[in-house]
Amino acid sequence: MRLLALALLLAPTAMQAAECRDLSFEGASYTLCEVAAGEDLRLFQSGPDGAYGSFKNVDAALATEGKALGFAMNAGMYHRDLAPVGLYVEDGVEVSKLVTRAGPGNFGLLPNGVFCIGETFRVIESRVFRKERPDCRYATQSGPMLVIGGKLHPKLLADSDSLYVRNGVGVSRDGARAVFAISNEAVNFHTFARLFRDELGLPDALYFDGNISRLYAPALGRHDGGFPMGPMVGTVVPKD
Repeated sequence: MRLLALALLLAPTAMQAAECRDLSFEGASYTLCEVAAGEDLRLFQSGPDGAYGSFKNVDAALATEGKALGFAMNAGMYHRDLAPVGLYVEDGVEVSKLVTRAGPGNFGLLPNGVFCIGETFRVIESRVFRKERPDCRYATQSGPMLVIGGKLHPKLLADSDSLYVRNGVGVSRDGARAVFAISNEAVNFHTFARLFRDELGLPDALYFDGNISRLYAPALGRHDGGFPMGPMVGTVVPKD
């Protein structure tokens, strides 16, 4: 009975908060937040009064329900009006459609992908997503893919001098874990992708954004501010 009680305490539940920690990889500093399947992980873009634009506004909206953000991060690219670029699904409702054509900028650097939140987590290449149409309660499209089936995106160059603060998400092979990462200093795509594959052992990872990358992690005393954001991802926990 004691072993059973301990197992229940350790099992993931929707009441748990994401665990955030700092990590050094090849001399660069990162902050990671890990979420287990079963936690209340959601995407946020707009409410009754329009686009949220900030972690503060999302947290305030949740407070009316007696809830709060456990952690949050920007989660995909967006237009000037803060509307998402590419596929965006919030609480089962498709807000904007999947884009599979090549295009300018990081989003159009194919293959790009979709982060899908269902019973488990998935990072799926966009054209595979179009064929499979998995059941996602929440989904956000971004690009480029960083790691695809254990292989780095072929266009990510080890000696690239394109250095930015970057953030993204990687998912375990069984879909039971999603690890969100943000660099605390400027890194290139290749290094950021290898963080997910080589350090974290995650076979699939997706880039969210760079330069504007921000994190809300109250357990670490961190609340990045700045100009308004589009889609955000975060855990929902009971308000203290």
